[in-house]
Amino acid sequence: MRLPRTRRILRGVQTENLVLAGRHVRLEPLELRHVDGLVAAAAGDRSLYQWSPVPQNTAEATSYVETALAWQDAGSAVSFATVRQSDGVVIGSTRFFNLERWAWPPGHALHGRSTPDACEIGYTWLTRSAIRTAANTEAKLLMLTYAFETWQVLRVCLHTDVRNQRSRAAIERIGGKFEGILRAHRMAADFIARDSARFSIVAAEWPEAQQRLNRLLDQA
Repeated sequence: MRLPRTRRILRGVQTENLVLAGRHVRLEPLELRHVDGLVAAAAGDRSLYQWSPVPQNTAEATSYVETALAWQDAGSAVSFATVRQSDGVVIGSTRFFNLERWAWPPGHALHGRSTPDACEIGYTWLTRSAIRTAANTEAKLLMLTYAFETWQVLRVCLHTDVRNQRSRAAIERIGGKFEGILRAHRMAADFIARDSARFSIVAAEWPEAQQRLNRLLDQA
């Protein structure tokens, strides 16, 4: 059993009370109290999640949250429950992970910074009713704004299973630039060595991507 969690600092980054809130969704720190909500959100058509590791029952959801918290304890991830603002219902999950801190030399302007230099956004999934709504667009806007404007990262990466055409189109839609295919990159949800399509947004591209996301949100 996990001990009660106290206010946490991830290498100078407060994470325990980090809530990113918009008009449609809020992203709140993923905890064991979200397990039942995750199970309810994932219920239904399993084929919807053929490319994503989505927990399907209480045991899987508990393990999912415990793994996310362990990654956070190790300083490599910040995980969220995606919650609908209108009624407080959990509709999915997402996370920052692969937080990178580069070895800037002494004297460099970025030497000794406590926030990440680069990160990845992933492990993103939504309940069926939230797909093709403003939920994913606003969640990405909230996360990218935090990454580029609070952490001041230099790059955000996004990967998806090369077979997942819906996810690839969604990443390009929000401004992700396709970089190529990483072969046998990660274990897929169907337990093979998957090829990953790699996308990124760099700091210089963030203003344009932010405008794009705001336009998409206005149209939602």
